[in-house]
Amino acid sequence: MKKKYQFIIILCLLSLHGFSQEKKEFSLEEAIAYAIENNYASMGADMDVKAAIQKKWETTASGLPQISGSVDYRNNLKQQVTLFDVNGDGIDEPFTFGTKQTMTVFGTLDQIIFDGSYLVGLQSAKTFLDISRQSQEKTELDVRKNVIQAYGNVLLTDENIKILENNKKSVAQTLNDTQAMFEQGLAEEESVEQLQITLSTLQNSLNRTQRLQDIAYKMFNLTLGLDIETPVTLTDNLDALTVQDMMYDMATNPFDLENNIDFKIAKTNTRSQELLLKLEKSRALPTLNASLNGGTTANSDSFTFLSSGNGQRWFASSLFNLSLKVPLFSSLERSARTKQARIALMQAQTQQKETEQRIRLNYESAKTDFQFSVESFQTNKKNLNLAERIEHKNQIKFKEGIASSFELAEAQRQLYTAQQNYLQAMIDVINKKAELETILNKL
Repeated sequence: MKKKYQFIIILCLLSLHGFSQEKKEFSLEEAIAYAIENNYASMGADMDVKAAIQKKWETTASGLPQISGSVDYRNNLKQQVTLFDVNGDGIDEPFTFGTKQTMTVFGTLDQIIFDGSYLVGLQSAKTFLDISRQSQEKTELDVRKNVIQAYGNVLLTDENIKILENNKKSVAQTLNDTQAMFEQGLAEEESVEQLQITLSTLQNSLNRTQRLQDIAYKMFNLTLGLDIETPVTLTDNLDALTVQDMMYDMATNPFDLENNIDFKIAKTNTRSQELLLKLEKSRALPTLNASLNGGTTANSDSFTFLSSGNGQRWFASSLFNLSLKVPLFSSLERSARTKQARIALMQAQTQQKETEQRIRLNYESAKTDFQFSVESFQTNKKNLNLAERIEHKNQIKFKEGIASSFELAEAQRQLYTAQQNYLQAMIDVINKKAELETILNKL
């Protein structure tokens, strides 16, 4: 019976493990959407926005009515003695005044009527929230680009493995045929050795790519915010994504500087420096605050404050206070702080101009890189077709004894290079389009 229970427990643990490693499928768009919600950087940026919202309310609430209450209990364990000449005969008699115990219940209402720094603080809190949201937007753009690159790298290794396996299969078949011909005296030993070198090189490349494939999948999972051991399947393929990205029409996606996230951040930074300058200027303005308090006090020789019907008397008091503070002279401290804030604003304005020029240059560079990647893909596709034809012809010539093993090996190396160039050209199209869309702020 005990073994039966142990067996059931093991089955349950295995089923839970299988559930935790449930296989997931992603198209590229699904992967992007999942990462924006679950990527570690995205979640951190989202929490920053939530914190900024609370910070904004904290700043707003500081200027709203503030109410506080207090209860003060005092017990004179040993009352102070006062000497007093009651009879006028020069002899002081000891007296104690008041009661041994006192309790006071008090409430206070404070309200800012005018404070220039508070008004600027409200504007700064909104700007701080804008900065947090723009930082989140930039994070999501970076996550999107990283997902596209990680997705492409996985597809690249998958496709590369297929190509290497096909090449290995083809060379192995040629090697077997050549080995048989050599054993019959119809081929040279050098041809067999040359094919063995080619096969060994392919096997090494295949082993390396298979290891890279495992890393590529784990990097993809990390980019999405998944456990790196989670099995995933990608439903898009490299050819389809490349063709789709090649159809990207820049005419329908014009460049708008105001929409670029880096330019937005630069403008917001300038705005924040303007507010800091405004804050320093506001310190020269008067502040007006009001407070209203009220309470009640009771005195007794014993603790009777919480008892009812014992004749305990409470005495109420209240106070209204209006406080006006006018800055008159700060030994030029405020002037120095204002000048510093003005210099910081000029620096921010300069940085904004530099950012604008850099973004325009980056856009032109990204557009050129994308156009070149499309042209390079088309060229490498033609070169691959030619390399396949050349290698096929040399295969036939080699089997017929017209071409040497060196000529076949050279044709094979040319084909393998063309294959790698073609794969890299496809990845370049995908990645260069992603970089261009990041500058265009395409989410």
